[in-house]
Amino acid sequence: MTGFYVSLFISNYSNVSSHLSPTFENIPSNKIVPTPIENVVSLVSRTGRDLQLYNSSGHRQVVGCIPYRYKKHGGGEIEVLLISAQKKGKGMLLPKGGWEIDETMEEAALRETIEEAGVTGTLEETLGKWQYKSKRHNMIHDGYMFPLLVSQQFEQWPESQIRQRKWASLSEAIELCQNWWMREALEAFINRKCQGQ
Repeated sequence: MTGFYVSLFISNYSNVSSHLSPTFENIPSNKIVPTPIENVVSLVSRTGRDLQLYNSSGHRQVVGCIPYRYKKHGGGEIEVLLISAQKKGKGMLLPKGGWEIDETMEEAALRETIEEAGVTGTLEETLGKWQYKSKRHNMIHDGYMFPLLVSQQFEQWPESQIRQRKWASLSEAIELCQNWWMREALEAFINRKCQGQ
């Protein structure tokens, strides 16, 4: 049955392309402007838990980022990007999600940050590991957090329809962040940045 669908797709594709090719031939080549690949972000989030990574104790592996920027280029006050929880009235969070079996921890952290917060940048060394119990799924998670120096912020991102984002000072971020382990990660981030100055 799969072969039938593939051949149907190919025959339909060739019918459509034969109708469109005269249209594309009339567009002058100097009018076509390719979009640089680094300015494109997938507008689809990964869903489901089929590829989720668990440790030998059955703890779900979760990774996330503390996206940050300097108010003045090259230095100055640090701001952190927070996102709203998916459910209304649940406070602000840092972007995080499940680490999946087909990616490294760093790849998962970057993917989750693009999906949930719509930013990317330079990933720094992990801040540590926190164990917490998920209220929704009643299981233990191992959470890892990375600082991410933001270099690009997208106007549209996979979860832009269900999340708000807010740049906040470090003290405001600690106050607004609803999860204790994320607040601890923020404190570890602040300590690292203070020692580095």
